[in-house]
Formats: sequence, structure tokens, C-alpha cells
Amino acid sequence: MPRRLPLILAAVMLPVLSACDAGGAATPDADPPSAESMAALAKGNAGASREGLARAIDAVFADEVGETRALLVMHKGRIVAQRYADGYGPATRHLGWSMTKTVTGVVIGMLIADGSLALDEPAPLPRWQRAGDPRAAITVRQLLQMRSGLRHAEVTDPAYASDNARMLFLEGRDDLARYAETQPLDADPGADFEYSTPGSVILADIATRALTASDEAQDRHDAMAGYLHDRLFAPLGMVSATPEFDARGTFVGGSMLSATARDWARFGEMLRRGGVAENGVRVVPQAWVRFMTTPSPRDPAYGAQVWLNRPRDDDRNEVLFPGEVSDRIFAMLGFHGQYTLVSPAQDLVVVRLGVSNEAEQAALRGAMRDLVARFPKS
Repeated sequence: MPRRLPLILAAVMLPVLSACDAGGAATPDADPPSAESMAALAKGNAGASREGLARAIDAVFADEVGETRALLVMHKGRIVAQRYADGYGPATRHLGWSMTKTVTGVVIGMLIADGSLALDEPAPLPRWQRAGDPRAAITVRQLLQMRSGLRHAEVTDPAYASDNARMLFLEGRDDLARYAETQPLDADPGADFEYSTPGSVILADIATRALTASDEAQDRHDAMAGYLHDRLFAPLGMVSATPEFDARGTFVGGSMLSATARDWARFGEMLRRGGVAENGVRVVPQAWVRFMTTPSPRDPAYGAQVWLNRPRDDDRNEVLFPGEVSDRIFAMLGFHGQYTLVSPAQDLVVVRLGVSNEAEQAALRGAMRDLVARFPKS
């Protein structure tokens, strides 16, 4: 059965041609950048050719990539460009969709650092601990790397028949963790990569159970909301971050966190800095960020709740732009073309938020590649 890249990633296809070279030099017939993109640049050194960068911003806002609502570029921790579509601005919250998975992955790392969870022990879920249940062998590591072995179909035709849709919007909507955790095994734990939004919900449930022994919905909600705020959002200054919960108090950790472009960039900057916030507070161990951004055993383009700029095996679609710019690039990706792209080798974080359909993904991916390529390696 051919493997299909889940629609919720919204980040595939081929790069488009650039009007400038990687150093920002314009070709003789290149059109001048728009006034809007030139005005989007901050004063001072942008870290790249200002005109070339403005031209790359124009490409991210071009009609063929869909509707870009916000674009923010940080270089060496400083915002060097930000542009918003009409009706949107710096205070607008944007749903991250699957970018939320990376937030969940960081929370798991924080709890492991606290001593509340273990990476390579069986996932501490009561449903899986009954005698004879083969799911008892699934580890937290395997869930993080999308190789739990649980039966799952992220994308189907019709779309409403997918496990993701059924969990979020149909019979599983009031208790997402129950839907996700009652699926049977379809493969041996650890054997295969299968991108799974329910897998990230299971991780969110595991995190909640590490924070409270209560099964009461309000207690679960309060425990996770408080931990997210006190240990993650507040240290990072992510004042706009808004997580969503289901009726059982489970954080919808695979898809439902909203934040401004600036706050998504703050999160990406923390990862670029190896787990340290802009104010110097360590949020998560550097070793955990290294683990998250190391290729997993069953898909070299995926780490632990984050995508990597590496080629894929088994004829799977490429996700970023492997072989170009830097193989150290990693990204949080979400449905409809949400990007928080991090390039440690270039001291760069780029956030793109908007709506792009499947047919528009090629141009969007190429425009993002071209923008990143404007910046030299440090």
C-alpha cells in the first residue's frame, strides 16, 4: 500500500525557482520587491540582503502559495522582518494545528527531566496495563517518534472517515484519549513509522496523568493548564498561547494550540537556543532538544514530534528540502501550511501562518526554502 503524507502536515512538494541567488543578489530581470515587503523589514542589519529578503517575503505572500496571514523572521534572536495580511496583525492568534505536537513533545521532556516520566519504560496508561494486553509494550519513546504500532489512518477518502477526524469531531470528540488509546495494534511496537495525531493526544494524556492522580475533568484541565502556563508559556513570554481541552480535561496536544506569530517564534527560538528562553531561563534540557531533532529509527525525516530536513526512505514524499541549505534545519509543521522553521546553523527562526490547500503546497514549500536560503550559515 503506498504511503501518503498526511494532509495535516501541509508542507510538501518541490521548490520553486528563486529570483535571487542564495546570497541575495538579484538577477538582471528580477522585479523590484514590493513596498509592503520592504516596509516589513526592521531597521539595521537584517542578516541578509534587504532587497533579496523583501523579494523572498513577496514570494511567501504570492497568490500561488495560498493565503499567508502572517510571516515573521528572527535572526540571532532579533525580529528582522514581519508582515501581515489585511485583517491580521501582531496580536492575532493563529491555530498551530500540528505545530502543537512539538509543544507536547517539549512538555514530555520537561516531565522526564522532573523525574515524573521515563523515556524507555512502558507508557503508564491504565488501559494498557491489563494482563495480556500487547500494548503494554509501547514506550514513551515510540509514541514520540510515531512508531507505536497502533492501528491508525491519518488520511482517508472520504476525509471524515479518518481516525483523526473521528477522534476530533465525531465519536471521539468528548474523550479524545479514550478513542486514541482503545485502538488495537496494527504492527509490533517500534517497527513502523505512522504519522498519528491521536498518538500526540496519548502523550498529552500521559503528561496529564503525571501531573494529577485525579480523573475529574476539571482537575485534569487545571493541572495541565497550570503546568503549561507556569513552566512553559510564562518563562518564554508566550502570553497569547491558548491551549484547548476536551470534555474530559485532556489537552488536545496533537493540534489545538493558538498563539501569535511572535509567540510561535518565541517557542522556535527556545528550541534554536537548545532549550533556553530569551531571558536565559532553561525550559528543557539541551539533551532533550538534541533527542527531538535526531532522526528516528523508522523515518530519517522525523525526530520526536518534529520534522527534520533529511531525505526519506521507501518513496515517502519529502517534507522540507533535504540536500539544500542545511541538514540541521528542523520544523514544526501544521495543517494548511503552518510553519515554525528553525535553522541553528543560520541562527534563524521563520514563522509562516495562513491557509494553503494541497495544490498550493509546492509553491509554499519552495518560497520558504528560498527565504531560508537568503541567510548565510554562521
